[in-house]
Amino acid sequence: MLPADGARLTLVTRADCHLCEVLQNELEALRGCYPLPAVELADVDADPLLLRRYGLKVPVLLLNDVPVCHFRLDRAELLRLLRL
Repeated sequence: MLPADGARLTLVTRADCHLCEVLQNELEALRGCYPLPAVELADVDADPLLLRRYGLKVPVLLLNDVPVCHFRLDRAELLRLLRL
């Protein structure tokens, strides 16, 4: 676990992915309540390594390159890992 100020969040997505949009919107709403780090978007189809790792398992939220959740935001786990 690390404090939020040293964390890097990456949301692995793909174009035209409804679940990806939902998870991204939930993260933005959560940022209104907690000091979350900025979220970097990564297109799974544009990165061969991400495509091999996650394939159809998108969206996936990564904290410092470690998966936090797939498909749906696990708010409690994210906040626990960020120590918020």
